[in-house]
Amino acid sequence: MATTTEAKLGQTPGQGANPLVEGLERLPVHPTTLVIFGATGDLARRKLLPAIYNLAHEGALPERFNLIGSSRSEMSHEEFAEQAAEAIRQFSRRPADDQVLKVLLANMRYVAGTFDEDSVYDGLGELLDGFDQEAGQPLNRVFYLSTAPEFFPVIIEQLGNHGLNDHEGSDVRAVIEKPFGTTLEEARELNRRVLSVFAEKQLYRIDHYLGKETVQNLMAFRFANGLFEPVWNRNYIDRVEITAAEDLTIGTRAGYYDRAGALRDLVQNHMLQLLCNVAMEPPVHFEADEIRDEKVKVLRSVLKPTAETVDQIAVRAQYAAGTIGGEAVRGYLQEDGVPSDSNTETYAAIRLEIDNWRWAGVPFYLRTGKSLARKVTEIAITLKPVPHLAFQQEGSVGVRPNQLILTMQPNEGVSLSLGAKIPGTRMRIRPVNMEFLYGTSFMSQSPEAYERLILDAMRGDATLFTRNDEVEAQWEICDPIVQKWEATPGPLPQYEAGTQGPAEADKLLEHGARWRAI
Repeated sequence: MATTTEAKLGQTPGQGANPLVEGLERLPVHPTTLVIFGATGDLARRKLLPAIYNLAHEGALPERFNLIGSSRSEMSHEEFAEQAAEAIRQFSRRPADDQVLKVLLANMRYVAGTFDEDSVYDGLGELLDGFDQEAGQPLNRVFYLSTAPEFFPVIIEQLGNHGLNDHEGSDVRAVIEKPFGTTLEEARELNRRVLSVFAEKQLYRIDHYLGKETVQNLMAFRFANGLFEPVWNRNYIDRVEITAAEDLTIGTRAGYYDRAGALRDLVQNHMLQLLCNVAMEPPVHFEADEIRDEKVKVLRSVLKPTAETVDQIAVRAQYAAGTIGGEAVRGYLQEDGVPSDSNTETYAAIRLEIDNWRWAGVPFYLRTGKSLARKVTEIAITLKPVPHLAFQQEGSVGVRPNQLILTMQPNEGVSLSLGAKIPGTRMRIRPVNMEFLYGTSFMSQSPEAYERLILDAMRGDATLFTRNDEVEAQWEICDPIVQKWEATPGPLPQYEAGTQGPAEADKLLEHGARWRAI
């Protein structure tokens, strides 16, 4: 009979995850030990540990679940557990339940040391074997690399050197955070080194955007509704605009951001994944490899930029001093830690075309930037205008092309604009919106992206993770732009903080189109 706490965690002996947890059903989760490298870092504190707690609170963790943290800081198991509890209380999306937290913390351990030290992996091996002996069975092992990218190959190769890449009687998986390389050459080399230790089926390259409910729901809207598929092609769609705007400066992230820039930080991974979800063909089955096969087809169909075409299809800029939310902010070049002659872009916009039967001739516009007017991530799909505009009476706003807007953040939902008659005696037309909002439609809080992704990694479901050929195909699109920009001296165009971005971005648009207001 399960104890009260076990029932709370959904950990009735002999069962996997609680099948009643909405949004977290499907495959059962085998008893697992999760190892987080970089367990005292910002990502672990703000996202991973709270996500694990929320899974425990929902009863979604397996019957036996253990957590091992590893980082350079010297501390005891108890001190690590207390730090984890503090992070959970501060950053969890729901208030911490002391009873749930107590059970979760009881199975936490810690190994200190740098990631190239043999002693770290010897210590991990002892703890992993100890958990297996305590359970009376081999537990699955998931290694989560929440570290700086330069440690990815070091950790992976050390796991191989110490025989931790395989475990008889259970599955071993490695979860690798972004960025996966900073150039195409680096991505290929990292893939080579990682695949020399782990098989592709063991690898889970994470892109947290794919864990967002709205991103997943894009496929449901496309493939579960007969309304959209007949018009989802070049005959009816005029353009697709994908925006990921932030209203924040880089803050204290200059050390990372000035080496990355907007293109690497968001376009190469998150935004190209959104493009794939819009443009992919329906998979035969909703299984990991079949979905990823369709995404790779899209990426390989994108017309690749060249050194000669970059200036025509890509724009970069930096934010200058301005006002955001009524507060004055400094320009990028005045931020602490940013060189005064930096050529790193804080805004990037590109125009891509997909050379296949469905999308030939339809421009895909991608833009992202810091210190813009507001925070929003959305996909705007604009249909072609009606061929005859008969409604021209005075006072009529006029017929506008229909738009389908899928908003990922901050207000998750879908909006469809239609032309409707304004009440009165005359035929006057104005756009109106049909809206669906997640919060009001489902009356529940969506799980955080990391909750879904961590659980899928433990399940062995790679649907929402990128494959090696997918990563390289993304870099094949972005690498020519990166190389051209790095070879081109500045200064970069400037845009005032708190505005729509640089005027230079307008040159990417075709046929009189205008960017949607941020």
